[in-house]
Amino acid sequence: MPIIKSAKKRVKVAKKAAVRNSKTKRTLKTALKSFLKTSDTKSHSKAQSELAKAAKKGVIHKNKAARKQSQLAKHAKATGVKAVAKKPAIKPAAAKKTTTKRAPAKKAATKK
Repeated sequence: MPIIKSAKKRVKVAKKAAVRNSKTKRTLKTALKSFLKTSDTKSHSKAQSELAKAAKKGVIHKNKAARKQSQLAKHAKATGVKAVAKKPAIKPAAAKKTTTKRAPAKKAATKK
């Protein structure tokens, strides 16, 4: 057991992270097994999503997640599952340009 205060805190933090990571791994494994068992569109999108989340959180390596997603897509295609349509990305609103007020342009003198 650590004696230094910071080491005690690291033990607590590591324990919390381990619980969080194991939960992510468990949901990932469940989603993958569900897809392989049922092979439908809904479970396919759920499995893809869980893989992306696990990679984003650093639970699995991003290349492993990409490889697994590719394998899932290949399996889905072989079983005849329709491809999941990606939702269009929401673009951030364009920043409004702030313009300074200018004096109106002078009119050219007209000839009589």
